[in-house]
Order: sequence, then structure tokens, then C-alpha cells
Amino acid sequence: MTRRILFAIAAVSLLASAAFAQSPPIDSLPRRDGMDLQRRQDGFVRVQSTISYFVAGPSGDSDEAAKLREKARQSVYAAAAHECDVLKASLASDCKLESVNSNINSSRQYGPTQHEGFTVNGSMSFRIILK
Repeated sequence: MTRRILFAIAAVSLLASAAFAQSPPIDSLPRRDGMDLQRRQDGFVRVQSTISYFVAGPSGDSDEAAKLREKARQSVYAAAAHECDVLKASLASDCKLESVNSNINSSRQYGPTQHEGFTVNGSMSFRIILK
């Protein structure tokens, strides 16, 4: 009985070591976005940032509401443009903006303490080279 257990343990350890020897090192595995992990070790990283805030004001279909929404989207884009400057000042030697999303959700006034307005959400993604 002890021989069978020892034989099973030896067989499992041999199979595991053979499988481990065949697997490629993690640094050479391809990534989903096409960038290999070796490049990341050279300083390339992806940074994502989000902002969210509430703007009090008209949220309907009026010209004033449309101008307010446009101004809110412009603030998201301005924040994305400025974020590269912030990254370069703190940890990046090079910065490229990859994507920006802005989303505006209206909220109606439901009570005396809640103001009419909308919530602005923005997300941005950057590729940077570390200093």
C-alpha cells in the first residue's frame, strides 16, 4: 500500500514538472492588446483616470440646458488634456492620450433639498513611459 502511494506521488510530481518545463516564461506571453510583457518592464504602462461631478441647472431641452451640457463635456476633455501634464510632472517621461469617454445623466428635482441638474462622468486612458 505504501509503495502505491509513493509511486502515485512520484508520478504526479514528474507530470507536474514536465508541464512546468514546457510552459513559456511569463515575460514572453503575448498580451491581449498586442503589447508583450517585456515592453512593460521597459517602462510602458497604461493609466486610467475617472472624474464625476454634479452640475446644478436646467436639465431639459432648452438652449440653456444644451449649453450647460456642452460646457460639461468640454470640461471632461480639458481634464483629459491636462492629465498628461500631471502625469509628466509626476511619473511619466512621455504620455499619449488613448481614449476619452464622457457621459451626462439628467436628474430631476424630486424634493426641496435636491436640485435639478445632471451628473457628469468622464473616463480617460493614457499610455505612458515611466521616468
